[in-house]
Amino acid sequence: MQLKSISRDLVLKPLQAVSGIVERRQTLPILANVLLEHKGTKLTTVATDLELQISASVAVEQSGDQSITVAARKLQDLLRALPEASTVSLDAKDGKMAVKAAKSRFSLQTLPAADYPRLTMSQEQLQSFSVPQKLLKSTLRLVEFAMAQQDIRFYLNGMLFVLEKDLLVCVATDGHRLSYASMPVEGNFSKQEIIVPRKTIMELSKLLADTDEAIKIDILANQVRFSFGNIELTSKVIDGKFPDYNRVIPTAHTKHVTLDRTLLLQTLQRAAILSNERFRGVRVGLSPQTLKIACTNNEQEEAEEEIEIAYDGGPVDIGFNINYLLDALGTIGSTEITLSMQDSAASALFTMPGRTDFKYVVMPMRI
Repeated sequence: MQLKSISRDLVLKPLQAVSGIVERRQTLPILANVLLEHKGTKLTTVATDLELQISASVAVEQSGDQSITVAARKLQDLLRALPEASTVSLDAKDGKMAVKAAKSRFSLQTLPAADYPRLTMSQEQLQSFSVPQKLLKSTLRLVEFAMAQQDIRFYLNGMLFVLEKDLLVCVATDGHRLSYASMPVEGNFSKQEIIVPRKTIMELSKLLADTDEAIKIDILANQVRFSFGNIELTSKVIDGKFPDYNRVIPTAHTKHVTLDRTLLLQTLQRAAILSNERFRGVRVGLSPQTLKIACTNNEQEEAEEEIEIAYDGGPVDIGFNINYLLDALGTIGSTEITLSMQDSAASALFTMPGRTDFKYVVMPMRI
């Protein structure tokens, strides 16, 4: 591969887009590399972990037909350390890649492109639709924090996508809390459910831009593909049965209070300082005109806060993991939040006033 006097950013930006999925420790050494393909006047950068594959392409002035793999982190770190306006030359031969910029020269080991394990793409496309990038980004943000991490119930280690008629529903749960968000899509689709792995969701969230430019989503047999801008992300989906989220979301709660989201968040953040470091419990007491927040820890230290509220219903005293409340309140963008409860044994429901496209359920805990 030979690329001479090319802008540093032309190589660095696509490399940054794909290298997030490259793990530092790999069972196969070549998976620590990225594949660089120079075909015609297009340079394509590809990374994979055998479950997820991301490619990013850019147009270059020079024509070529060569491919090579090189250490993703090392090449990225080298290019990032060069001055922003730098031009670089890449020359790969005899198992090495020479990277030159002005009077700097670096030599990196390479592995043959023929040995790079590309993800086998499913040829069976089930359904396809497009949405604005910023709409999908904001929807994922409302849900992704509730995904499980390394749960033995593997189907919880991801996000459920439900495409039905003109709606895309995204749901995540770790068994203690559940977050639901929906967004409109153009079309009339038959019902389809897939579970997208956690790593795929986190990478996709990082790559999406806050623009109205479209992202195309293709649901394939055992895979899902996201195409936007110059990036294509293809992922295997999780084979499993996601819990029935409709049964988890409360519908008959009778005690409702609408609060200033920022005020509640700041109150909980202060109380969290003195919460038990292991169990992270907080007591929430709802009574006429008052919401009381209380935390204690093993050193018998206490935090107690009260918020004046417009509420004249019956009292409720309930315990939660305070982190679950902070995660949601720190993510939601609305100025107000509605808290719905029933009793100390029932899950609480958080919603945004006047909106039905977001629901957050938190199970109670004994304190």
